[in-house]
Amino acid sequence: MSLELLAHPFSSYSQKVLIALYENATPFEFRMLDAEHPENGAALMAHWSIGKFPLLLDAGRAVFESTIIIEYLARHYPGTVALLPQDPEACAEVRLLDRLFDSYVMAPMQAVVDNALCPVAQRHEPNVTRARAALEQAYDWFERRLAGRRWAAGDDFTLADCAAAPALFYADWVHPIPAGNSVLRGYLARLLERPSFARCVDAARPYRPLFPLGAPDRD
Repeated sequence: MSLELLAHPFSSYSQKVLIALYENATPFEFRMLDAEHPENGAALMAHWSIGKFPLLLDAGRAVFESTIIIEYLARHYPGTVALLPQDPEACAEVRLLDRLFDSYVMAPMQAVVDNALCPVAQRHEPNVTRARAALEQAYDWFERRLAGRRWAAGDDFTLADCAAAPALFYADWVHPIPAGNSVLRGYLARLLERPSFARCVDAARPYRPLFPLGAPDRD
């Protein structure tokens, strides 16, 4: 098997790539990154000394950064679900939303989590307050942008939805999407029903005790 994914099932960016792989039933070998598989961590560092994951290996060729991995899969391993539209304008919308979900939902969510992981004396609550405010701004923006759409960019499931699913899922744990954001809440519900993401959520369940803020008893 030529494709190998070095990742962890609880990782949001790992889930982003796993969704893309599952959507098109792309064959691959999952290489777990944890203390019980040190050889996989060594392989990650050998190919990508920054050490961030996931990392895709294609017959030894290393591809890193989740968006770039999905774009690589779309070019080299296309399937029935076209995660990047052929139309340039439609593709631009997908790429925009992908970046916005990563930058304005995933990033502030991670800031809150990172603060919780710090020793108490090193925590900085003003950063958390700013991150939560940023999430509320993002929720409101996406509420307006996604109105009338089934998926992030329209009628078709795309790269943008691969980014949105884990970003919104974990952000909703950190700072719940308000009831008034009914469009966004409905969208997250549809993502959770999508088989590719539901598979990721189920695979990550055993690791929920690792969530530093305490995983909610739902989803």
